[in-house]
Amino acid sequence: MPGAFPSPFDALGPHALARRAAEALQAELREGSIAPGLPSDVLQGPDGGKMFGVLVVRQPDGTFGVLRAFSAMLAGRWDVPGFVPPVFDREARARVEPVADATVKALLARAEAWSASDELRRLREDDDARQSREATEREAMRLRHDGRRRQRHERRAAIMATQGLTDAERAQALHALDQESRGDKAEKRRWDAAQEEARRILAPARAKAERRVRALDRLRRIVSRGFMKQFHDTYAITNARGETRPLRSLYGGAEPPSGAGDCAGAKLLAHAFAHGLHPVALAEFWWGTPPASGGRIQGAFYPACRDKCGPLLPFMLEGLTVSAPRVFVPPPAPTPELSIVFEDAWLVVIDKPCGLLSVPGREAALLDSVLTRLRARYPQATGPLLAHRLDLDTSGLLVAALDSRTHASLQRQFLHRDVDKRYVALIDGPVQGDSGTITLPLRVDLDDRPRQIVDPVHGKPAVTGWEVLHRAAGHTRVAFHPRTGRTHQLRVHAAHPKGLGAPILGDPLYGHAGLRLHLHAETLSFVHPATGQRVSFTRAAPF
Repeated sequence: MPGAFPSPFDALGPHALARRAAEALQAELREGSIAPGLPSDVLQGPDGGKMFGVLVVRQPDGTFGVLRAFSAMLAGRWDVPGFVPPVFDREARARVEPVADATVKALLARAEAWSASDELRRLREDDDARQSREATEREAMRLRHDGRRRQRHERRAAIMATQGLTDAERAQALHALDQESRGDKAEKRRWDAAQEEARRILAPARAKAERRVRALDRLRRIVSRGFMKQFHDTYAITNARGETRPLRSLYGGAEPPSGAGDCAGAKLLAHAFAHGLHPVALAEFWWGTPPASGGRIQGAFYPACRDKCGPLLPFMLEGLTVSAPRVFVPPPAPTPELSIVFEDAWLVVIDKPCGLLSVPGREAALLDSVLTRLRARYPQATGPLLAHRLDLDTSGLLVAALDSRTHASLQRQFLHRDVDKRYVALIDGPVQGDSGTITLPLRVDLDDRPRQIVDPVHGKPAVTGWEVLHRAAGHTRVAFHPRTGRTHQLRVHAAHPKGLGAPILGDPLYGHAGLRLHLHAETLSFVHPATGQRVSFTRAAPF
């Protein structure tokens, strides 16, 4: 029994009591049932899975019970037997929701109708055709003029080399070449003027039509934000002391994000306080298809989200004794010495063990790292040393430069993708196909650092080649060939449903924690900055 309520933001997982309660719910979901008449396979469809939560509570008579919740709606329903109800005032919401739904749907229909209209389609097609025609004609004219320019250059050289021409004859011949050059320039001016006239006719009409698309979308968003404020005003949040505040007052003057107050944790605490139940321990987990951005896997536990629950849950827990959230601190590295694969006067290649940071963290407990040990081993070295990094949980080859010039050369090779890297991983599940390329842009999850998510709009390009090396019961051995070097790239590309569709074995962020992350940088190949020769290094995976 926990002495204090474990923080919902604990990075190391839920209390064992809440975990057992969550595993009981997971077992029911695994058997195929959420509630009578509601099968769990609704969570495996295109709409994706759902965050679930359980709250162990102490009842007034001293006995213990378990509350269950899901985030937001489930299968289009706010109310499901066996799960706590939503937090909002139903009557107040019923006054807002029909008008909001009808208004927003009407605006959306207007925007979709204009976007699909024949007028907009024709304007886009005509302008696209104009741009394509302009590009084709411009390139043809460039090639034609380049050819004439080369011919004039050759003829000019021949004229100057020809013996027996009088000065007047030579001047007349060169003048003719100049006239040809002026003719080409005049042709380009006339062509430019014609294109400008075509753009003047078509481009403004298209721009006006596109502005209408954006204006309709902007109007829909403005109206939606107005209704969202009205929805948020239907939430009154009560804490453990019995104090109640409007939801919007808890976000420091900013508008709450969409879905605030609908997370499983908030629903569970609100129900407990409303019925005189004392919260003991909370756990939240994902079940079903991962979201489009990735970052969630079925059965894995996650701390409360920072954007929606960060301002909300601390207020709700006022009046309870709450443990400070635990943060991850890496255990002592398995060996105090660096494993040196190669070293000379210019660089050193290290076989980094799993559990050792590449560079030190900000806290005293995070000072031990490859970089710290390199500086102690090579006190005469200059420059940043490490040319690249590996995650804490990833083992394998790292290269470091012992002087600034060597470091700059290695950095250029990494920047221009001239370094060949091969990783080996054990995938926690079957993999479809034998090889391929994964192209999923990535960015940091601003609400759940350091987790990375897939974002086609704001993400940075990330490309990974892969091939299956071996298949065994439950696991697949895969080689990765990263063509970019984004944070957690291989881990996200493995776990995401549009990647390999299964996480790397032992991945605590994108899969299920284990004894170690089964990811190893096996091969590293680059041009030695001092010798100019290509060098390759290999260290087999320890798993």
